[in-house]
Amino acid sequence: MKRDLEIARDIQRWLVPATPPEIPGYDMAFATVPANTVSGDYYDAFPRQVAGEESPRLHVVVADVAGKSVPAALLMATFEASLHTLAYTLPGLSELVAGLNRYASAHSLEGRRFTTAFLADIAPASGEIRYINAGHNVPILRRASGGLERLEAGGLPLGIRADAPYECGATTLEPGDLLVVFTDGVVDAENAQGQEYDESRLLALCQRSGARPAAETLAELMAEVRAFVGDAPRHDDLTCLILRRSG
Repeated sequence: MKRDLEIARDIQRWLVPATPPEIPGYDMAFATVPANTVSGDYYDAFPRQVAGEESPRLHVVVADVAGKSVPAALLMATFEASLHTLAYTLPGLSELVAGLNRYASAHSLEGRRFTTAFLADIAPASGEIRYINAGHNVPILRRASGGLERLEAGGLPLGIRADAPYECGATTLEPGDLLVVFTDGVVDAENAQGQEYDESRLLALCQRSGARPAAETLAELMAEVRAFVGDAPRHDDLTCLILRRSG
C-alpha cells in the first residue's frame, strides 16, 4: 500500500507544472504541501486561446477537492483531465466553468464530493483579468499602492448543482500588483493550541511583501505557516500560487 501511494504521489506531480510558465512582465511561484502522501489540491498555469483574441491568455487555476487522501486525489486527477480537455475546446471562461460544473455534478455523489476552484484568464499585455470564484477561498490582490482587494465574483463550488449560475468578475493587474491564490489549508492550519494561522496573518504578509520576487514571498509564507504549526499534525493540504506583475 505504501508503494502504491508513492506511485500515486508521483503521478500527481506529473499532473501539475514543476515550474511556472515564462511570461514577460510577470513573476509567478507556486507550492503545495499534502497533508498525507497524496493531495486533493490542484494548481496550474498555462496559455489558453480565447475566442476573438489574437494572443493567448494566461490561464491560472487553484482548486481544492472536498475530502482527503486517495478519494480526493482521484477526483483531483479527473478535474485536471476535464479542465485541460475543456480549456482547449470552449472559448470563454464562463463556458469553461459551466462545463466543469456539469462534469463535476455528474460525479460528485449527489454533491458530497464537490470542488472549490478559482479560475482566471489573464491578458499579459494589458493585465486584464477575467475570473470566476467557485466557492473557493477569496484570493488577495495587493495593489502596488498597498491597497487590498478580494476577488469574490463567482458562485457555488463545482459539483453542487449542475445548472448553477456563475458570475464572471473582471479587474486589471497593474505593474507592481501581487495576486495571492490559496487553499483553505493555508489559513486553517492549526498549531498545537488549536489556533488557526488565519487570514489576518496572510494579509499582513501580503502587505509587507513589497516588490520582492514571487518566490521569496511564497517561501516566507510557507516558512511562516510551518513555524506557526510546529509539531502539530497537518489536517489539510496546503497550496498557494503567487503572481506579480513586474512591468
